[in-house]
Amino acid sequence: MQFILEGLLFGLFLSLSLGPIFIALTQTAVEKGGRAGMTVGLGVWISDVLIVSFTYLFIKRISATVESESFQFWLGMAGGIVMILFGLGSIFKRVELDLNQRKHEYKDYLGFWLKGFLVNTINPFTFLFWLSTISTYIIGRKINNTEAMIFLGSILFMIVFSDVMKVILAKSIRTKLKSSHIQRFSQVAGVGLFCFGLYLIYQTV
Repeated sequence: MQFILEGLLFGLFLSLSLGPIFIALTQTAVEKGGRAGMTVGLGVWISDVLIVSFTYLFIKRISATVESESFQFWLGMAGGIVMILFGLGSIFKRVELDLNQRKHEYKDYLGFWLKGFLVNTINPFTFLFWLSTISTYIIGRKINNTEAMIFLGSILFMIVFSDVMKVILAKSIRTKLKSSHIQRFSQVAGVGLFCFGLYLIYQTV
């Protein structure tokens, strides 16, 4: 149960943070409809699954190095700092979006899917987040494969669930959605990521 709760919280704060994925989902849902927004989300989710699988298998192969105290310390510190900086950026970043007028250049669902896949894959925070999470919370704590799958699966489940809710919400309130609303969500998520960053550093030291 502990791994499920931790995974859900991780996924919640990560998915609510303001970033290119958040913007891609909401803009597509507002301008092109819910089906197009879900297609973008599908690209994001497949990208996440591939990145998680690759990172987990890679780290397991070099587990001897990963389990060393120096590696855990520096990666934990780096991961914590990245989360803190990303959280601060979400808290203080000004949002000025015009979701009702901006037009997308993609004309088919393959384009929407590719947009979601690429936006998530080329985002450096995606790799840093999963690398630090898997190294510190799974390898560092020496949890078994079943517990690791529960933890990672809970994060991915919350990401998918929250992304679906974003698309539905953006589509249903497209005429009422304002930049200030998105900024409030971003600030709450930023506080959460900031706290997780501090927690990660606390566990490392």
